[in-house]
Amino acid sequence: MRRVSLILAAAFALLCATAAVTLAAGKPLTFGLLLVGPYNDKGYSQAQYEGGKYVEARLPGSKMLYLDKLNPADRPGVTIPQVVDDLAAKGATLIFAGSDDMKDGIREAATQHPELTFVHVSGDDVLTGKAPKNLGNLFSKMEYAKMMAGFSAAMTTKTGKIGFLGPLINDETRRLADAAYLGARHAWVDVRGNKPEDLTFKVSWIGFWFNIPGVTADPNQLAGSFFDQGFDVIISGIDTPEALTVAAARRNAGADVHALPYDYKDACQGAPEACLGVPYFNWGPPFLTIAKAVDDGTYKPAFTWLSPDFAALNDPDKSPVGFMPGKGLSAEAQKALDAFVADLGSGKANLYAGPLTYQDGSVFVPAGHTATDKELWFCPQLLRGMEGASASK
Repeated sequence: MRRVSLILAAAFALLCATAAVTLAAGKPLTFGLLLVGPYNDKGYSQAQYEGGKYVEARLPGSKMLYLDKLNPADRPGVTIPQVVDDLAAKGATLIFAGSDDMKDGIREAATQHPELTFVHVSGDDVLTGKAPKNLGNLFSKMEYAKMMAGFSAAMTTKTGKIGFLGPLINDETRRLADAAYLGARHAWVDVRGNKPEDLTFKVSWIGFWFNIPGVTADPNQLAGSFFDQGFDVIISGIDTPEALTVAAARRNAGADVHALPYDYKDACQGAPEACLGVPYFNWGPPFLTIAKAVDDGTYKPAFTWLSPDFAALNDPDKSPVGFMPGKGLSAEAQKALDAFVADLGSGKANLYAGPLTYQDGSVFVPAGHTATDKELWFCPQLLRGMEGASASK
């Protein structure tokens, strides 16, 4: 009798343990999101925050934990591993790190927490072989939306002078500035029939992703300086909408100027008449794809660089990047832009076909070739035809 009781007890214990494992496996996903700027910045960080909310709305039971302003100026002394420790203690099993600046910290945190899954947005540790087994990379090919921004700017400018307000200088930011220039040159030369040497495309860098008083150059002053020098369109590469704000103020004073903000789909709402459009990230679909895969145990860390859905560019459930035209864009320019987008989608327009040359005269893409993804990703310089620094002093 005692043996039967022991067998029943053991069976009951095994049943309980199995039930506990089943419940644990079915536990709703909690994920962490690390934002470099304010969650409501009307730019890069807000786009990621809304991507996280998209996941919460579509993955039953999922919960987002986030920390914004994760940068040395706003949170001095706070490290990425410290933040991850806190998120892990609160139950997060998936961590999205939102900025290139988090590369070293998120790699360290991933090494310290092999039980968690990490995704570094904009990083390339998988590509370079530095990533721990639980760390993947995610980014979207914003280059094409930046081409659309450059195209819109060149279709609009009356002076032939386009300014690009850049953040800090690295491979990503050079790559995006180059893409905007290629889009502008295509519109200026191939659509409008102007000479390439009559287009001025100048890049000025502020020193970080957004304004930090006393640390970066003031984007309001740089934008104003562009307009003072006769530039009539500014393309923003920073996370926040100062370029558009300054353009709106100049228009209110009678100037015929425009700007294109960056990152956030609704950025034009701040000054509709001054806005030609906004290239933006749509993080919801790619975040959701990864969250579902982590939730069901099928996610395998990889270097993922997603292309736009050119046929559904502004569909919130499809394309990972988009371009939302603004009220400042003329009907003629809009028609030309639509044709350009269609040509990008079909491959008829291939702006990465050679010959392309860097500022110092070295070859980027030789004639008869098209740049590979790896050649595009690691971008050492601005292109010939652009003004501005390719490296920090």
